Amino acid sequence: MFQLTTHTPLIFQLMQIKRNIALSDSGFIFDPSTGDSFSTNPIGLEIIKMLKEGKANEEVKALIVKQYMTDEATFERDLYDFVNMISKLKLSENDEKEKD
Repeated sequence: MFQLTTHTPLIFQLMQIKRNIALSDSGFIFDPSTGDSFSTNPIGLEIIKMLKEGKANEEVKALIVKQYMTDEATFERDLYDFVNMISKLKLSENDEKEKD
C-alpha cells in the first residue's frame, strides 16, 4: 500500500505513470500488464493522477503544499518516498525505459 512517510530528501525528476494504469476514485490502482493491484490514500491518489497527467514533481509539490498547508521540506521527503515506491512497484514509464 502507498503511504506518505518521511525519510530522505527529494531529487526532482519527471515521473510518468504508465498510461494503462487504472485508477478508481476509492484509491484502487490496477496494472493490467501484470495483473497487480494496489491501494493508496486520497493524497496518494491525487499525486498519482497528477503524475499520470504529466505534471512534474515540482508542480505536484506546489499544488499539494498549497492545498494541504504543509511545509515544503516535509512534503519533499514524503514525495521522494512515494515516487520511489511507485518505481519499485513498476508503475512508471521510467521503469519500462530502464529495461530496454
